[in-house]
Amino acid sequence: MAEDIKAGDADKKHVGIENLKVLENIDVELTVEVGRTEITIRDLLRLNEGSVVELDRLAGDPLDILVNNTKIAKGEVVMIGERFGIRFGEIVDPEKRMESI
Repeated sequence: MAEDIKAGDADKKHVGIENLKVLENIDVELTVEVGRTEITIRDLLRLNEGSVVELDRLAGDPLDILVNNTKIAKGEVVMIGERFGIRFGEIVDPEKRMESI
């Protein structure tokens, strides 16, 4: 009987892996957030080239990395040749990610 339970657990694990493979090709939106602020519509309408808006984050603070608007990690900007990239640092605990959904 113990062998039947072990075999059943292996079958469930195999099905779980197959279910995950179905999800692998789904596109998600990855966003890197430098900071946020609130401004009035009046101030928004006055913005023009060269305007500066102060954000709620200090220079050097880690940036938030979001997937479909859910924070998954913190990271820092890196250069990859002539392009920007993001190096993942602190990863948000999966249980905490689920709480925000």
